[in-house]
Amino acid sequence: MSFEPRSEWVDFGDSLIRFIDREVAVLEHEHRALFASERTIYGTDGRFTPAVLNVRRQVRMRSAELGFYTALADEKLGGGGLGAQAAVYIQERLNAHCGPGRHLVQTVVLPSPFTNGLSPVLRHLDPAVLDTCRDALASGQKTMCFGLSEPDAGSDVFGIRTRAVRDGDSWIISGTKQWITNAPYADYAMIFAITDEEKVKARRGGITGFFLPTDTPGFSVPGVIPVMGHLGAEVGIIALDNVRVPDTHRLGEVDRGLAVALDGVNAGRLSMAASCLGLARWALDQALEYVKVRKTFGQAIGEYQAVQIMLAEAAMEIYACKSMIRHCAWLIDEGQPATKETSIVKASATEMCGRVMDRVIQIHGGMGVTNELRIEEGYRWARMMRILDGTSEIQRRTIARRLLDGDSEF
Repeated sequence: MSFEPRSEWVDFGDSLIRFIDREVAVLEHEHRALFASERTIYGTDGRFTPAVLNVRRQVRMRSAELGFYTALADEKLGGGGLGAQAAVYIQERLNAHCGPGRHLVQTVVLPSPFTNGLSPVLRHLDPAVLDTCRDALASGQKTMCFGLSEPDAGSDVFGIRTRAVRDGDSWIISGTKQWITNAPYADYAMIFAITDEEKVKARRGGITGFFLPTDTPGFSVPGVIPVMGHLGAEVGIIALDNVRVPDTHRLGEVDRGLAVALDGVNAGRLSMAASCLGLARWALDQALEYVKVRKTFGQAIGEYQAVQIMLAEAAMEIYACKSMIRHCAWLIDEGQPATKETSIVKASATEMCGRVMDRVIQIHGGMGVTNELRIEEGYRWARMMRILDGTSEIQRRTIARRLLDGDSEF
């Protein structure tokens, strides 16, 4: 077992960073007035303005043109197939280099691992249907959203109420989805609905996934959900009013939709852990620079033991999470079960990132709570990560259940 990054991963990372510094940064500067305030990023309805959507699309398509956008996707879908270890290395490096709050980087240069681009969920779609949209998704021209959560069904997916009823060669879907990332802007949606009430009550399946264009009659996004101090959002509410979907657009087997969904969610959890690792490293680097130049009582604050302890504790946590994330990715690349380990790294890394951000804000004092240094924005982002894609409590529940079922090796 070796965690030394392979040369091709390093080369890819080098090229990715050059692209961001030479092209994306230029666009950020060119549109600095647009991205300087959330009042110009979002319209009065809380959605990205057309100008912002246009620049984001431009970056996505350029990233795809250079081979970055699809590099982490499954080879069977036409992606680069770099694997889990490469993915966590690249996500960590990307976030450590860029930090928080860069609207043209996170999930734009590299898509979300399961809600956009060549998502692993698409492996369960009829090949003929996939052929009609694969090129547009791979090129960044079009995007998707992943509709599982609902107003009364977040952590407990068996609490969903959206129904899909068979009608000849089609299904009629009705219900509401909530907390759906990219819903206000997506061209396609992956929607999960109850197809067998009794199986759902017994918590033994009964949920099926469907793939559909968002311009299908009856599909709408009536609102967005701004969170943590933002004036708008990528997150939205989906309304499904007797939406007709052909059976050919089903994702996997009938009543087996949760297995399909988790195929994507687990990839997202690992990626989120690596992103938190990179962001924590970025924050520690900011602190290390600051403590050398900020002086109080005649000496740099890095000379004070209290500050040194905070730096050391941040480094300890980053190192521990980095080790477990790389091991989890290695298990996945080796084809070994990693359900327990994925939950461990998701909970550990998201919580670690919040603690590191908190310490770094404390080290910066008053400057830490301003929006000038982007640290407070990183703190807000880290706080949300403990909830998205399964709360910390749900991860612990998964871990405990795996342990009680006999999966107790490490």
